[in-house]
Amino acid sequence: MNMTYSEMTEQVAAAAPDTGNDSAPAVAGPPPAGSAVLDYTDGAGLRPWQFSVAPMIDVTDRHCRYFHRLLAPNALLYTEMITTGALVYGDVPRHLRFSAQEHPVALQLGGSEPAALAHCARLGQSWGYDEVNLNCGCPSERVQKGAFGACLMAEPALVADCIKAMQDAVSIPVTVKHRLGLDDDQSYDFVRDFVGQLYDVGCRVFVAHARNAVLKGLSPKDNREIPPLRYDVVTRLKHDFPDALFVLNGGLNTPDLITSAVNAFDGAMVGRLAWHEPYLLRDISRRLWPDTPVADDATIVQQMAGYARAEVAQGVPLRAIVKPMLGLFNGRKGARQWRRHLSDPAQLATQNPEILQQAFAFVT
Repeated sequence: MNMTYSEMTEQVAAAAPDTGNDSAPAVAGPPPAGSAVLDYTDGAGLRPWQFSVAPMIDVTDRHCRYFHRLLAPNALLYTEMITTGALVYGDVPRHLRFSAQEHPVALQLGGSEPAALAHCARLGQSWGYDEVNLNCGCPSERVQKGAFGACLMAEPALVADCIKAMQDAVSIPVTVKHRLGLDDDQSYDFVRDFVGQLYDVGCRVFVAHARNAVLKGLSPKDNREIPPLRYDVVTRLKHDFPDALFVLNGGLNTPDLITSAVNAFDGAMVGRLAWHEPYLLRDISRRLWPDTPVADDATIVQQMAGYARAEVAQGVPLRAIVKPMLGLFNGRKGARQWRRHLSDPAQLATQNPEILQQAFAFVT
């Protein structure tokens, strides 16, 4: 059974370390001297994993990421999961091309063969990605048939070999996104040993979707909702691996919960929230980085129209560019007309980016 909103809030709050000062946010500080952990701040003093948008198949393509960047200037953005086969045998530019404005952006890979993953990690670095992430959390049957995703958690030694191969191939961070267990196994030892084997080969950033993955009987959607959230397990991992970074994912569906998770852990990752209610990315950005300007509605629409003009000129369907924008004004007057105009097949067939300005007139 899923937790209620109040129970989720209490569990996130309970996970926060005691700072001894109720007025001070519980934010992780620098690692101890000599630690192998990655630098926790970049050259601008930002925490790279503080807030991120999850890799989502058929969602976080380069057009979606460009849009999200306008709403969240400092967030870490992830690609869709891209399989090693798609890069080894497919169209590499189609899969890896992205806009410079998307930085920081991470490449998520799906695969289980160390050599292939190392090759794809090198491709990612050569194309300019800031991080390579290995998917050990997707429970879909299609992914299982490829012997990667969440089912890899049952083979931690293989995952460790994959991580090590990628680390040896690139100089950018190599991270992992994982669940807490498989099917009905909720033992802490399972996930601790999984993390421990990756830690032993040098992995220091773990994005933990705080649920088990049920490999048989649940759809990917159900796997995001039915297995219970266990934030306390991620807290235990943080305690047992103090110089590793743990980013919390799962159930973070309000700005308050996300802000609490950022303070309790080393970062927070959101998924479907960014798709259904993208405007909340701007709210969260203002909370986390009050000194960083965020574009207003008119600027976002204007910049996306300019982006669309350039992409349409290259043969990109306008539909692919406006799709992630449909929820931008959800809950506001005119939102239905905005969505309807941007979903109208006749309007989209014109390939005219001016439909964005036309739709915006309904909400202004």
